[in-house]
Amino acid sequence: MSNLAKKIQQEIQQQPISTPKHKPKAPKKYYSLTPGERVLIFAFGVMVCIGGSFMVSKQAAIYDVNKEIQLVENAIQEQQKVNSDLEIQISELSTYERIKQQAEKLGLTFNEDNVKVVREQ
Repeated sequence: MSNLAKKIQQEIQQQPISTPKHKPKAPKKYYSLTPGERVLIFAFGVMVCIGGSFMVSKQAAIYDVNKEIQLVENAIQEQQKVNSDLEIQISELSTYERIKQQAEKLGLTFNEDNVKVVREQ
């Protein structure tokens, strides 16, 4: 190499590389929502609120219907119990001995020749 090339090379090596003390920071990018995005987000929020309130109202209606069903079933059970008690009373009051006793109280007499047997079919 020639002397000139050596000198240039030595100068380049000897020159301190100037480095800035603070690196320039890239400016922060702020992402703002466009008006269209804001409208979409607002619409989505409104739909979520309406859907939630709709679900809650339907659950309340279902609860009321189930409550009414339980009340009707209880009333049916009570009426069935009353009916069975009345059937027991009917069977007790319709015994032969009781009918004969009531007939004698009313002044009727028992005549075996005038008895007709009625059979249930």
